[in-house]
Amino acid sequence: MFAKLKEKLGSFKKKIGETIDQKAETKSSAEGVPQETSEKGGREPAKEKKKKKTGIVTKAKTLILEREIVLDENDLEEPLWDLEMALLESDVALPVAESIIDAIKEELVGVHRKIKADTTDIVETALRNALLSVMTKEMFDFDEFIAGAPKPVNIAFVGVNGTGKTTTIAKVAARLRGNGHSVVIASGDTFRAGATEQIEKHAERLGVKLIKHQYGGDPAAVVYDAVQHATAQHRDVVLADTAGRLHTNVNLMDQLRKMCRVAPPDLVIFVDEAVAGNDAVERAREFNEVVPIGGNILTKVDMDSKGGAAISIAHVTGKPVLFLGIGQSYEDLKKFDAEWYVDQLF
Repeated sequence: MFAKLKEKLGSFKKKIGETIDQKAETKSSAEGVPQETSEKGGREPAKEKKKKKTGIVTKAKTLILEREIVLDENDLEEPLWDLEMALLESDVALPVAESIIDAIKEELVGVHRKIKADTTDIVETALRNALLSVMTKEMFDFDEFIAGAPKPVNIAFVGVNGTGKTTTIAKVAARLRGNGHSVVIASGDTFRAGATEQIEKHAERLGVKLIKHQYGGDPAAVVYDAVQHATAQHRDVVLADTAGRLHTNVNLMDQLRKMCRVAPPDLVIFVDEAVAGNDAVERAREFNEVVPIGGNILTKVDMDSKGGAAISIAHVTGKPVLFLGIGQSYEDLKKFDAEWYVDQLF
């Protein structure tokens, strides 16, 4: 995962490290070593001279080691420009890339560093902190949310076609059942041929009740019936599938608004694939303007060589990434952990 971005971050670390080392070397060379002189002005005994020389050199080295350097913006200008370009090439959204650059500047510029400090640690810490600062927007724990919310919890899944939304619903259902919650799935995608059959197979495998209507029916009615069934049967969670749609499809977006009015969701989750990069981030932003989303799930993360979508999507939408799809099985749904994600980049 994220091989390309990992390589580019490594290149940035190396460049900044070389800049720090070069500046430290220049300053150390400028210090020089004090010349030894005899207090009496005459020649000292060889033994005393050697002893004194050793002491002077040791003291000089100690002074150099303890001295500090201060990085300024000129030192970082070229490496930061290269990093910003690398982030953009890795599908990090422009405002997010700029925020990362600003955070790195704030941490490195004007800060005193020991000449012999480990430059790798200095730069990596700054990078990590900058990445985490844009990835931890409005974080909340999905499992705690489900446990504490009034039942049934109605969750709607939205997104475009072909991003793994239906499979993700099945994975979430499996996770909820594994945590001891009862689940009802609403087959709200009455638009796409074969959609109900697809979600029905998952429901059968998982032993989950599926509420469905005929093809071409009103998805709002499907979700409403699912919530009513869950209430009557004391089920914990309703997971509502919806038709994949672009935000430009006026009819389908109106249909989504109606569904949210008829059966108001407690949480709207936007699902897209990590490999879509900036397109996924832009789609999340557009959906959020129509039906406010509460969280994001990115699929196909195991196939993503760039890694930019997960870095950007929380910052752009102001809503957290809840899970990452990292494989095909029901268990391949990883709870999002920003620290873990950043670890994969180093």
